[in-house]
Amino acid sequence: MATDPFTANPYVVKSVPGFTPTIGHLVCMMMYTRNSTLRAVEGLGVDQLDHLLDEDANSIGMLLEHIACIEEAYQFATFGLEHSEEQKARWRIGAELGRTAREHICGHDLDHYVERLARVRARTLEELSRRDDEWLSEESGWWDGHIANNYFKWFHVYEDELNHRGQLRLLRKRLPRPSM
Repeated sequence: MATDPFTANPYVVKSVPGFTPTIGHLVCMMMYTRNSTLRAVEGLGVDQLDHLLDEDANSIGMLLEHIACIEEAYQFATFGLEHSEEQKARWRIGAELGRTAREHICGHDLDHYVERLARVRARTLEELSRRDDEWLSEESGWWDGHIANNYFKWFHVYEDELNHRGQLRLLRKRLPRPSM
C-alpha cells in the first residue's frame, strides 16, 4: 500500500502517497523506525532470538513480539476494531513480557517475527489510509485517566518501538560468540 519513502533519502520526513499529509508524515516516521528495527535483528537464528541474558531478561524474540502486540493493541484502541478475548490474552503476554512471555514467546525463527510485524503493519497502514488529519486530533482516554489524541497515541507506538530497538541492539551485542 504505502510506497517506500526512503528510496531517495531515508532521512527526510515527507508525506507518503495514499495518506493525508500529516498522517503521511507519521507513516514515514513509522516506516523508518521499522526499517531500523529490522536491520537490528537481521540474520539472527532461533537460538539468538531466544537467548536470555539472565533469568529476568527479555529475549530479542520477546521484544519483537512486544512491538507487534503494542501496535496491534493500538489498532483496536484507536480504530474501533473488534477484538476477541484470545487476542487480548496474546497482547497481555506480549505487552507485559516477563515470566509468562519467556514461557510462551520462544522457538520461532526470524521470519515468524518479521511476518507478524508485517501483517500488523499492513493493517495499520490500511486503517490509517481511511482516516484524515482531523482524526489525528481526536482526543480520548488514555493511561491513568489522562487524555491523549490519536496523533500522540501513534507517536507512542513508534516511540515504544524505538526504545526497544535500542534494547535489541544491546542484546545483540551481548549474544554469546560462536566458539571456534
